[in-house]
Amino acid sequence: MEITQTAKENKEKILPNQKTSLEETDPELLEIMDNFIFDETQQHNTLTYRTTTLITLAALITNQSQQLYMKILEGAIDNGIKPIEIKEVLYQTIPYAGLSKVYDFIDLTNQVLDEKGVDVPLPGQSTTNRNNRKEKGYQIQTQYFGKENIDAMKENAPKNQEHLYDFLESYCFGDFYTRTGLDDKDREIITFSIIASLRGCENQLRGHTGGNLSVGNTKEDLISAVTVLLPYNGFPRTLNALAIINEICDAQ
Repeated sequence: MEITQTAKENKEKILPNQKTSLEETDPELLEIMDNFIFDETQQHNTLTYRTTTLITLAALITNQSQQLYMKILEGAIDNGIKPIEIKEVLYQTIPYAGLSKVYDFIDLTNQVLDEKGVDVPLPGQSTTNRNNRKEKGYQIQTQYFGKENIDAMKENAPKNQEHLYDFLESYCFGDFYTRTGLDDKDREIITFSIIASLRGCENQLRGHTGGNLSVGNTKEDLISAVTVLLPYNGFPRTLNALAIINEICDAQ
């Protein structure tokens, strides 16, 4: 087997001048993966390079793939992805994958930014404060998922669980979704990619499939997302996500 010319060209763009020990130790595997990642999946990807890169970084964080993340990150910066966008991917991942999965990647990202001559901290992107974060989060929730659905979820919560839905409103949506640096379409397809990369979160994926449609992402966008993330997520999670895409989008 040989690496196709398309795969070579795409790999050089995405991972410019990067080498891997697999060239010496596992050349057959490298040929298979290079052709699949940089040629075959790209033939069915309608997303921009920017969006593809952002969701790939989010999936690699979720999957705890530090070495691949570093490679994609360096290529992203070299190809003009803004540092603020990369940082916002990290922050957006926290309420869904958890701080324990993201924490080390913040340090790794700061190391790469420093090597590239980017000073941190970057300019702040927060638009809320302790007084209005809950209200602003609620506004985004109702915009994405419908006021009736959000109100029913809160009203049906048992008394000893209400605080978790308050956290969802103020912390997840009030603290993170209100930030600048990424727009609504970015945040929802990134969130979809994070949840699709987790295990056992199909109910949440249903909600955010609908959320993506609400902010203007399409069924084709979501199919492209699971396609380019297939090499990192594997077939079971990909096919689960595809089934949910078909279920929710076809019901619209």
